[in-house]
Amino acid sequence: MTTRPRRAALRASAALAATVLTASTLSGCGLLGSPDLVIYNAQHEQLLDEIIPLFEEESGLDVELRHGKDLEMAHQLVEEGEDSPADVFLTENSPAMSIVDNDGLFAELPNDAIATIPEQYVPADRTWTGFLARSTVAMYNTESMTEADMPASLLDFAEPEWEGRVAFSPTGADFQAIVSAVLELEGEEATRTWLEGLAANGVIVQNNLVVMQSVDAGEVDAGIAYHYYWYRDRQENGTDSDSSALHFFGDQDPGAFLSISGAGILASSEHQEAAEEFVTWLTGTDAQQAMAESYALEYPLNPDATLNPEVKPFDELEPPQVDVSSLNGPQVTELMTEAGLL
Repeated sequence: MTTRPRRAALRASAALAATVLTASTLSGCGLLGSPDLVIYNAQHEQLLDEIIPLFEEESGLDVELRHGKDLEMAHQLVEEGEDSPADVFLTENSPAMSIVDNDGLFAELPNDAIATIPEQYVPADRTWTGFLARSTVAMYNTESMTEADMPASLLDFAEPEWEGRVAFSPTGADFQAIVSAVLELEGEEATRTWLEGLAANGVIVQNNLVVMQSVDAGEVDAGIAYHYYWYRDRQENGTDSDSSALHFFGDQDPGAFLSISGAGILASSEHQEAAEEFVTWLTGTDAQQAMAESYALEYPLNPDATLNPEVKPFDELEPPQVDVSSLNGPQVTELMTEAGLL
């Protein structure tokens, strides 16, 4: 549970997030008057800007989107508490959902909102639901490596043989979600050892796009990221992926972790009915199919929606079993800071 002393420690992050929210992109009638629904969105801005008009047209509701980053927006919601103007919170990765949930700020979702989502992607208390997933992968340079050269486990990248050969971006919420899975699956000491190995041997870059570019250019042999960066580039022009390929870890290895994007309704929302309508729509087949057909190339969690066939099928992935509500963002930050990665 998030403690009151920890809440005080988060105020600096909340102040930064306030700036993010103030400068956010707004949609619907948010610029003109009071909206029917305010969504704090930490999922990809382009994706939500693409699908929200579909919901507005279908529902007749006006939506205001405020875009930001996972942890910043989670800390902002904790700081705002019951005074938050947000009705719905959307994230890229589930650790941010846990921060808000642990402070008791979510309302229980109605049955309709979670009926289409497999139960392993919905916390037991039903306070939020997954709606999209991204698979952890290792990208590798095809001029210096083959599939057979790739390690059996993500944890092997911390070994000295990978010194200077593997790129990753520790400051992003994506990588921190992967670390949270390692922590959940392997425990604190193993995670600490792995992070220390990565800090000593890995090549730190700015973001996952740079991870892919570094691998493709042969600056490193491999890189840790999510699947959709490579598939998007292949779909667009292949400029940053034509000399690389993807390695999907199997056998429930931490490297096969599925990071889940979450959706939750704030208990303090004054528009509960509209919020429930939106989350139910978001997990429904039409919205899930629209997201599957978007630029995003993330996995829809509704089994009735189908992703681009060029992307590795969801049912061929071998992810570890992880309780999505247990991923601990604050502890991950502490461990990564201790290892010198943040």
